[in-house]
Amino acid sequence: MYPEPSQNLTYETDDAVYWFSSAFDPLNNWSAHAVKIWDNYFPTVEHAYHYRKFADTQSEIAEEVRTSPSPWAAMQLARSHEEHIRSDWHKVKVGVMLEILRAKVDQNQDVKNCLLSTGKKHIFENSPWDTFWGCGADGKGENTMGKLLMKVRDEITLVNRDKI
Repeated sequence: MYPEPSQNLTYETDDAVYWFSSAFDPLNNWSAHAVKIWDNYFPTVEHAYHYRKFADTQSEIAEEVRTSPSPWAAMQLARSHEEHIRSDWHKVKVGVMLEILRAKVDQNQDVKNCLLSTGKKHIFENSPWDTFWGCGADGKGENTMGKLLMKVRDEITLVNRDKI
C-alpha cells in the first residue's frame, strides 16, 4: 500500500530527515519493480534503459549495466561508457523507454493500479534538472516521461474498456 500524496511523509527539518515512499513511487524508473524484456531480467526500468544503449554493440558493458547493484550504479556505468553507446540512440531512446514502460506496467499490478489512479490528470516527471524526460526547474521542459506514462495509461484504459 502506498501513502496518499497529501500525507507529505518525506521532508527535512533543521535537525532531522523524514523519508518514506511517495504515493507515485511505482511510476519512478528507479522503483523496485522488476521487468522481464528482451529475454532478460532487469531489477528496474533504469537498468533496462541503459542496458539497451549497449546491447547490440557492447555486450560486456550491457551485461555489466544489467547486473549493476542499483539504478544509480547502472546509470553511472552507462555514463562512463558514453563513447560506446549505439550510434542511433537519440533516434530510438523514446521508443525503447515506451517498450520498457509497457512491460513494467503489464508485469507489475501495483504499477498499473498506480498509473490508473491518476485518472485523466496530466503526469509530469518533476525533475528540476532534466528538461527532456522531465519538466525541468522552470516547468517548461519536454516532459517526455510524463507523456509516455500518459500514453501507456491511455493504452491500458482502452484495453480495459474493450474487455467490458
